[in-house]
Amino acid sequence: MTTDAGETTLTIDELAARAGVTVRTVRFYGTKGLLPPPVIGPRRVGHYGREHLARLALIEELQQQGMTLAAIERYLQQLPPDLDAHDLAIHRAVVASWAPDAVETVPRAELERRAGRALGDGDVERLAAMGVVAAGDDGYRVDLGLLRLGVGLLDVPLSQEAILAARTVLIEHSRAAAHELSQLFRGEVSQRAARDVKSLSAHMQPLVMQALLTTFQRSLKEELRDWLNGMSEEDGGTA
Repeated sequence: MTTDAGETTLTIDELAARAGVTVRTVRFYGTKGLLPPPVIGPRRVGHYGREHLARLALIEELQQQGMTLAAIERYLQQLPPDLDAHDLAIHRAVVASWAPDAVETVPRAELERRAGRALGDGDVERLAAMGVVAAGDDGYRVDLGLLRLGVGLLDVPLSQEAILAARTVLIEHSRAAAHELSQLFRGEVSQRAARDVKSLSAHMQPLVMQALLTTFQRSLKEELRDWLNGMSEEDGGTA
């Protein structure tokens, strides 16, 4: 279902299915304050939006990090109350970066459950092309750190070639940034004991990820704004 403004809205059953949880779980999170209340529509039916779905994804990621429900509640309470789905996705990406690489082999049904949606053969082929899944004799080998990102890209109106080219650009620049940062940190910790270096690394990784995501987000906004402003000037000049 969509509103007049084009914003997707979901019933509680649809939200639960998309998030890969039960309706009972959604209601429980609501009573605990982990999810904001739905918008009440005609016939007193509650409708949920992209923010609810993104918040459920963040909760799932926090659970995978081993956080208790009480700890998750404290974490969410510290977040600004007006975060939209995009902001919540940024937070989930930061949390996901704390985890070590995780690859599992799962059957098709479990792959779809982890993805939070049904996947057609074409969807699986696109995920395979992005390096998210690989089909094998015993199931699908899934990079869990990339799965939700890959599933999100299935709905992006870009060609597969453009997505793969963007992936290459991000990998190349990320490796370059990681190399330069590691060189910088080595100069700071060269005299420290190995134990102190490991402790510093554990503390720095989430902070660096947050800094990279925030910086990239702002830079991308600036690039898109300049692009759109240029398009507007061209349209004005030809009018």
